[in-house]
Amino acid sequence: MVSRAEERNGKHMTREEYCSKIEEVIRCMAFQGDCVHYERFGNGHINDTFVVYTEQENKSRVRYILQRINHQIFKKPEHLMENIVGVTDFIKCKIVQEKGDVDRETLNIVRTKLGNTYYVDSIGSYWRAYLFIEGATSYEQVEKPEDFYQSAVAFGHFQKLLSDYQAHTLYETIMDFHNTPVRLANLKRAVTEDVYGRVRKVISELDFIYKQEEFTHVLMNLYKDGKLPLRVTHNDTKLNNIMIDNKSGKAICVIDLDTVMPGFSVNDFGDAIRFGATTAAEDEIKLNKVNFRIDLFELYTRGFLEGCDGSLTEIEKRLLPIGAKMMTLECGIRFLTDYLQGDTYFRINREGQNLDRARTQLKLVSEMEKQWDEMKNIVIKYC
Repeated sequence: MVSRAEERNGKHMTREEYCSKIEEVIRCMAFQGDCVHYERFGNGHINDTFVVYTEQENKSRVRYILQRINHQIFKKPEHLMENIVGVTDFIKCKIVQEKGDVDRETLNIVRTKLGNTYYVDSIGSYWRAYLFIEGATSYEQVEKPEDFYQSAVAFGHFQKLLSDYQAHTLYETIMDFHNTPVRLANLKRAVTEDVYGRVRKVISELDFIYKQEEFTHVLMNLYKDGKLPLRVTHNDTKLNNIMIDNKSGKAICVIDLDTVMPGFSVNDFGDAIRFGATTAAEDEIKLNKVNFRIDLFELYTRGFLEGCDGSLTEIEKRLLPIGAKMMTLECGIRFLTDYLQGDTYFRINREGQNLDRARTQLKLVSEMEKQWDEMKNIVIKYC
């Protein structure tokens, strides 16, 4: 039985053949010591991730993260890696200025034995490696409010560290990634094509989304009018992309930089809200369990603005509620589009999972609309 991960490049491999590719890559990476073990790691939707254990001559062990980049999604992995190198090198300089720990407060790329930042294997797959950040954990769900607050501070601080980076010099690793009008146009095309005959199952969801069409243009129009600045943005600001120190409970590092590119700060804020300020999992089936938590919205707003430390403009701060609604709506659109197109982007573990994901996002949008004035007042409170 071949896994979906092993089919991703369009080449069917047995498990043994796939393992041989991993071992080929490990031999070509400049790891310290000899590899003694590797295993799959994490729950990412897009890339294939492994943890590699090596043993040095003194018998001490070192861990590394090894990833196969999904170049069906990231069409130009070399551009992706150039972005990551540029941003992490820039952040390292700031960390040194702040007398921080560069080994734990940003990602550290492990080069190949030939000195490259990525490796292309014998079948054309792209791989890269990082130092493993020891003594820290990333959490899939908000288990306690303090973790959510810490993630807010970390992503806000990420904005501050990169506030003077020239965002326009970065590549767009996925074109129009957070261009909501384009995402809506993609959905409409999927509806027209209806390749899998699923449109009849989502009529009410489509009706809800189409009524939001004018709203989808708000941020892009402000940018075109020169009122909303372009920033270096993470574009996947979920809690699980923050490493939290096991001893102090403080957020120490922003990870998963594949989608670092030019964007809007309010979208980074909004994506975190849509993922974290909710009472249910992203793929919850029972929508009566899905509610928007205004207390977590306030907690995150306070932490994010604290981390930004004055690096945002006044209009960016006022637009934070719009960012929250926009990203929640956009993710609902993206999940629904993927469902209609046969679940080709987001990894699923069961039939209908992307539809359930879409429905939770749309429920959160409606919940935000009910608490809109309170959201705006909270932002004013911490500005």
